[in-house]
Amino acid sequence: MSPRMGCSTCSPLPGGTPVVRSYVVGHLGDPAAVLVVDETGDVKKGSASAGVQRQYTGTAGRVENCQVAVFLSYASPAGHALIDRELYLPKSWTADPARCAAAGIPEETGFATKPRLARRMIARALDVGTPAAWVTADEVYGADPGLRADLECRQTGYVLAVAVTHRVATGAGTCQARQIAARLPRRAWQQYSAGEGAKGHRYYDWAWAGIDPGRPGHRWLLIRRNRRTAELAFYRCYSPRHVPLPALVKIAGIRWITEENFQAGKGLAGLDEHQVRRWGVLVPVDHPGHARPGVPVHCRRHRAHPPPGTGRADPADPQRNRQPLRHAGHRAGAGCPASPAMVGLAAAPPAPRQDLPLPAASQAARKITKSRPA
Repeated sequence: MSPRMGCSTCSPLPGGTPVVRSYVVGHLGDPAAVLVVDETGDVKKGSASAGVQRQYTGTAGRVENCQVAVFLSYASPAGHALIDRELYLPKSWTADPARCAAAGIPEETGFATKPRLARRMIARALDVGTPAAWVTADEVYGADPGLRADLECRQTGYVLAVAVTHRVATGAGTCQARQIAARLPRRAWQQYSAGEGAKGHRYYDWAWAGIDPGRPGHRWLLIRRNRRTAELAFYRCYSPRHVPLPALVKIAGIRWITEENFQAGKGLAGLDEHQVRRWGVLVPVDHPGHARPGVPVHCRRHRAHPPPGTGRADPADPQRNRQPLRHAGHRAGAGCPASPAMVGLAAAPPAPRQDLPLPAASQAARKITKSRPA
């Protein structure tokens, strides 16, 4: 699920413009947008599918035989959608050339960590001028110094989750994140919403502390405290210019939209129901207007209030696997962007929505190739 796999997100048009990213940014593009990195797994049987092995997946909440891919979402005030993905190849695959060759994996493909895959996708997006001011991701990516260095070099802000034991430099020396939280006075904590969820706004207590003295830009350790359980979460933050605490809180909360993207992609587009074994067989679908084959662009301009049990998913919420948001107020031709295509493996619904054409630049890439078992 990388450019080499030919997935619909990354397959280049003439001139090198990826179809879905161009389409999403054309509808949702904003200079203050946020790139969100997260991963999801597809449970599989057997051992022939590219990248499959027994490994942890948050989809099941345990170790399963599965494929895992790292995804990049684009979020702006207008809405959010998936724009890129990379398949994670475990070392058990990259160390076995014969197995890779049988799955059609290019000979030069080597092992890459999940943060390395994230860095590739972020670079692809920013190198072509995708408008975005921030990147956010969970602890797997926040712990990677290479990712942070890449973003600082580009002067792109980030709010990256880190572990309680993550060490940061302060004016009083280097210490763990949890040690900083323990020293904060009561007045340092302020209540803010991390965004609206299925049950209303998600309120937490928040505090921040300056870190990395003497380094360029502005750097903070952002701390979130659950108001009921007092559980703490930590984020390492950077911005080339000073921003207020509520701005960092907002970016931290935006990370949860990727759960909604996964739920919609799997619930409406069969993102986890493909029977693909080989590396290079995913291609764009013909039309993005059908609700079933297309991974939705979540439009906020006409978003209706979600019914009970739907909406954004808080990773700490036991209801995080609830049904995806249905856009009751989303109508073709009403100013909302149509759903872009991701994979063409599900049959169209009995009563499809009106087909909406892709932009003219994408016409050259419209084709469907049926996959065959290896």
